[in-house]
Amino acid sequence: MWKEFRDFITKGNLVQIAIAFIIGAAFGALVKSFVFDIIMPLIGKAVGNVDFSNLYINLSGTAYPSAQAARDAGAAAIYYGAFINVLINFLIIGLIMFLVVKAAAKMEKPKLAAAPTIKTCPYCKTEIPIDAVRCPHCTAELPGA
Repeated sequence: MWKEFRDFITKGNLVQIAIAFIIGAAFGALVKSFVFDIIMPLIGKAVGNVDFSNLYINLSGTAYPSAQAARDAGAAAIYYGAFINVLINFLIIGLIMFLVVKAAAKMEKPKLAAAPTIKTCPYCKTEIPIDAVRCPHCTAELPGA
């Protein structure tokens, strides 16, 4: 049983999936940082110095200086600014994945059908090489040779 498990674990496809998962997680962290640290501050500056991560609707009735303070206090609130950040993060990742899949599909060459290498003797119906001028089985002279 151990040998079967080892063979399963070391198969190429499983290792490739694991590597893809690790790279995907690193890519997700990279895009998250890009959105939260570069894109959102630029968008916030463009719309009048708004910090999207600090936008929330307080449902508790108690005033808090920031969304993080409300979160730390466990206050009931709708954190729509955080949702906007995550939505933009999702859209950027979706766009990049679309472009990667589209580029991979473009690079993949269509497989051409292989040229036939055998033909059938019209007399004895034996398969013979395509270049044969006489059937080795029935010795008939082949038409078109």
